[in-house]
Amino acid sequence: MFHPCFKNGTKPRPIHLLTETIRAAGLDRGLSEALAGWRKPLAVHDPGKILLDLAVSLVLGGDALSDLATLRAEPGVYGSVASDPTVSRLIKALADDADKAIKAISSARQQARATVWGVAGVHAPDHGATAEQPLIIDLDASLVTAHSEKQQAALTFKRGYGFHPLLAFADHGADGTGEALEILLRPGNAGSNKASDHIAVTKAALAQLPDRNPRPGRRVLVRADGAGGTKEFTKWLTGRRVAYSVGFTLPMDTAELYHQIPEWVWLPALNADGEARDGADLAELTGLLDLTGWPDGMRVIVRRERPHPGAQLRFDDVDGYRLTAFATNTRGATLQQLELRHRRRARCEDRIRQAKTTGLANLPLHGFDQNRIWCQIIALASELQAWTGLLALAGHEARRWEPKRLRYRLFSIPATIARRARRIHLHLSDRSPWAGLIHAGITKLQGLPAPAT
Repeated sequence: MFHPCFKNGTKPRPIHLLTETIRAAGLDRGLSEALAGWRKPLAVHDPGKILLDLAVSLVLGGDALSDLATLRAEPGVYGSVASDPTVSRLIKALADDADKAIKAISSARQQARATVWGVAGVHAPDHGATAEQPLIIDLDASLVTAHSEKQQAALTFKRGYGFHPLLAFADHGADGTGEALEILLRPGNAGSNKASDHIAVTKAALAQLPDRNPRPGRRVLVRADGAGGTKEFTKWLTGRRVAYSVGFTLPMDTAELYHQIPEWVWLPALNADGEARDGADLAELTGLLDLTGWPDGMRVIVRRERPHPGAQLRFDDVDGYRLTAFATNTRGATLQQLELRHRRRARCEDRIRQAKTTGLANLPLHGFDQNRIWCQIIALASELQAWTGLLALAGHEARRWEPKRLRYRLFSIPATIARRARRIHLHLSDRSPWAGLIHAGITKLQGLPAPAT
């Protein structure tokens, strides 16, 4: 066991916040058991350990398999790290049966998530989840550019070339970052509003929750932009009895419908602090729309707002207002609360940006199934960052720090390793202003027992 203490030193990169998080979550043991079928007889390196080493390398800023060299240079911190050829062979073997491998990795991730959220208590995103304060799953897609020929890379709707993955994140609210639940890799020409893809991602995301309930009820809210606002997807969500808040495309006769809304009906929208926002108003449009084919109980709420100074006006602006709408099946809340809740979906953009600094910006492998395995490693890296915040940094602003700040402040502090009395001691530099935070975090993690088998 490592015992952190303070001492001047020069040896870089003690990442024991991450390695202790892996131990406390039981992720090392879970992945080892899940991937036992891919371990060859007499193999030196465990497949689960290799994937976790790759995930840690992404947290540290790596974006390729060869970036394991950073960990390999520090055996006192990370133990034995596989060589590049060994890593490549494992990725190829997993990709040869990608569906089975992804299922095994996902199962280990789900078990570790149940452990972490259970230990996190009041800080867990699902703690005390109710219909009024639900656990939120955010869906969004992004484009990933391919700079070389790769399987199923294709032209994108923005005239680029690459992939169009669809992602699901568990939102941690204002207290922390989110964690990736599912990353569905798709060709670059995949449709933005393809309902079957949204259903597949949401189904996988629900399976990642601790209780694995396919019909969790309104205590789970699924948020999406206009790409998720389709009849098929909202009907499927209704069948799963979950709450939803999705973008809604207004009809061609919106201008006529707008003029049927009395001025006194409009309510001021709220800003992020819950205060009324000048120039932005809300009204419910449900009774004026033909919602044939949409699920029962769906509400449509429209927002009007003057375009920002300098913004180009659009042909569908009405009386100088920019109109946007979203649909939800939530009852018993004010329009202002519902609209503010939906607008906070913008956090998902932050989560995607963070994922792109943790391996998603570069899909480094040629095969499509190999890059699907890479996406599972990205998800592991996302979880390691989020779970480190939950278990070691709860109550501190560091839980909200993005990957770059974590790397520069917590994951690059000078230290030395010493061995004394059959124990390994990690001496942190007392010149770092964040050494105390690391010390407290590691102490918290070491106080958590590894999950029982």
